[in-house]
Amino acid sequence: MKKIGFLSFGHWTPSPHSQTRSAADVLAQSIDLAVAAEEVGADGAYFRVHHYARQLSSPFPLLAAIGARTSRIEIGTGVIDMRYENPMYMAEDAGAADLIAGGRLQLGVSRGSPEQVIDGWRYFGYSPAEGETDADMGRRHTEVLLEVLKGEGFARPNPRPMFANPPGLLRIEPHSEGLRDRIWWGAGSDSTARWAAELGMNLMSSTLKEDESGEPFHVQQRKQIEVFREAWKAAGHDREPRVSVSRSIMPIVSDVDAMYFGGEGESRDQVGHLDDYRAIFGRTYAAEPDQLIEQLREDEAIAASDTVLLTVPNQLGVDYNAQLLENIVKHVAPGLGWR
Repeated sequence: MKKIGFLSFGHWTPSPHSQTRSAADVLAQSIDLAVAAEEVGADGAYFRVHHYARQLSSPFPLLAAIGARTSRIEIGTGVIDMRYENPMYMAEDAGAADLIAGGRLQLGVSRGSPEQVIDGWRYFGYSPAEGETDADMGRRHTEVLLEVLKGEGFARPNPRPMFANPPGLLRIEPHSEGLRDRIWWGAGSDSTARWAAELGMNLMSSTLKEDESGEPFHVQQRKQIEVFREAWKAAGHDREPRVSVSRSIMPIVSDVDAMYFGGEGESRDQVGHLDDYRAIFGRTYAAEPDQLIEQLREDEAIAASDTVLLTVPNQLGVDYNAQLLENIVKHVAPGLGWR
């Protein structure tokens, strides 16, 4: 069995060819797609966070709204750029959203990817400390968040408070028990996967990673998962970690599917550059269900994971994407043993 979720980048554009022409459109449709995903048997609704872009940005109002409209699916991010985050305020937002959802939040966080503006986090009021890089700052923010989510008191109470305090040092409220174990790190390299394991975060591996060996993407990603699991075992954590991989998987079962994705059937891994490193991007899988099953059986990273996040073309609208998810759940997943 594998959990199957969708991952939406939440694109919107004022184009007549897009079903999401405004921020209001993409927010409302994200909620509707999460509801539809639950109805067709998917296990999760995840959303990418980008700043200064015509995409989803502030995740917690959206996650809370989805939590109030659904009852079963996991609700998460893939990923929140921690360079932009105040970890104290984030802990409050996350705790509230998780309580509304009944403990279903699965928060993917990371250093983030190249953004729309130069050093965009500076406009949010954050700067690396002396000797730090922006990536170091993102990891420092993450470590503070993890500590705060433990729910232990750390703040000295006012001796004359407006309202009565419980005894001892105070913690961030609201606190949601168990959320600390549902934080995932979006690792782009083997070293950050190892770091995530040491800190007790789950692993979220995307459709790209640093090209560290020149091997096919799924092989490098499988090896990254092995590095993560070995480091987790060495750290001695008392629970089993979770691992997700993201994939573009498009079952072609109609003429409309063929029109949109028929040309992707021969796609291959791509290599390019992000910031100052060489990156490898995973292929798109697009074929009829029987062919997809055979292709996906050869994907070593999918085999090593417990969760698959399906990147969806959100600008095609709720109905199309709900049907895409249903086609995977009904026509692809059983043949792979995911269901």
